[in-house]
Amino acid sequence: MRIVGGRFKGRGLKSPASSIVRPTSDRLRETIFNILAHGYDDAVEDARVIDLFAGTGALGLEALSRGASLGIFVDDSNEGRALLRANIETLGLAGVTRILRRDATKLGPMPPQTPFTLAFLDPPYSRDLAPRALIALRDGGWLADGALCVVEEEASSDVPVPDGFKLLDRRETGDTQVLFLRFGI
Repeated sequence: MRIVGGRFKGRGLKSPASSIVRPTSDRLRETIFNILAHGYDDAVEDARVIDLFAGTGALGLEALSRGASLGIFVDDSNEGRALLRANIETLGLAGVTRILRRDATKLGPMPPQTPFTLAFLDPPYSRDLAPRALIALRDGGWLADGALCVVEEEASSDVPVPDGFKLLDRRETGDTQVLFLRFGI
């Protein structure tokens, strides 16, 4: 597993030892970031990113490599947070990142800070967690108006879009689907 673009392109990331953490593949990450760069007026440059169900942090770290200004990583597993810490340290990104030990479906109110403009959600597949996490982001005030949300889920799963979000695009790659949603429209 490695960073596929930006200033850290080619740098390796620590991978999980168990199946508890399922990182987004390099190929799928490259596809997602190509879509973000060319389909959404480069939504990554200077973005304030929140990465839910972060695991290794590959999505948020890729965004930071490509010009995002801040990355907040949310994961409630010990293995995920250990991988995150190691990967953040390897890339020297401690000053622009923060790890939160929380259930991504129960975020609560956001602490006083500027809301996020880009959110990644890569929950365990087929557990209906993405809609609940989107609602937690919305209800907790975590997202800026117009924020872009990228949801990765199993291709065969139905992912209901909560109120306050608009489905912009859905892409399917193998057994995975990626949804692009806009908040506050």
